[in-house]
Amino acid sequence: METSSHQPRWRRVLIKLSGEAFAGESGVGLNPEAIDYLAREVISVHQLGVQTAVVVGGGNIVRGATMATTGIEHATADYMGMLATVINALALQAAIERHGVDTRVQSAITMQAVAEPFIRRRAIRHLEKGRVVILAAGTGNPFFTTDTAAALRAVELGAEALLKATNVDGIYDRDPRKHYDATRFEQISFEEALQRQLRVMDLTAFTLCMERALEVVVFNIWEAGNAQRVARGEPIGTRVSIQPKS
Repeated sequence: METSSHQPRWRRVLIKLSGEAFAGESGVGLNPEAIDYLAREVISVHQLGVQTAVVVGGGNIVRGATMATTGIEHATADYMGMLATVINALALQAAIERHGVDTRVQSAITMQAVAEPFIRRRAIRHLEKGRVVILAAGTGNPFFTTDTAAALRAVELGAEALLKATNVDGIYDRDPRKHYDATRFEQISFEEALQRQLRVMDLTAFTLCMERALEVVVFNIWEAGNAQRVARGEPIGTRVSIQPKS
């Protein structure tokens, strides 16, 4: 599908932001400059007229899998991680609204004082009204990652693509931090990614995207303007689809 440089490739997308992104270079805690930068990147997609939902991680505050190794019951540790995502969602909401864009935070864990409960039809209505919808608390269930939450919410909301924002510029055939000759894929099929055992996202999330033919784009969020370039259909990062076009 060809798009002009001025028109978005998709009508509705879901952006996945890792928790670590909220901490900037430190990887821990909340960095106001990093959060404002992320907010501006999200807004740049919204300004194209693309209906924009965001799923946030919480690893900058609590990572459930890590906490589970300390003796805390795994389910409890995962709930702690879900609560951390709500903190990040509220921080992102504040940053986006400082720039004059309306948002709604919806949480998979009910906490009506700070966020709406996740209700699919209500979330879609917010998107149709031009609001950025920030989705927190993962799926609301332990043992599932926020990657899985992103895939699930993207499918539920009828998003046409899942844009996975990372600190690398796409998917490589091997770890580019360890192998100088690693090769980046511009496009790859779900099937080939599985055969090569490439860790695009966790297997549950990846399988859901594959089964629903939901296009995934992995890109570097830290190059300013990349989010909007991806939304316009420019060849940024790596596209994962059922049958990528040559």
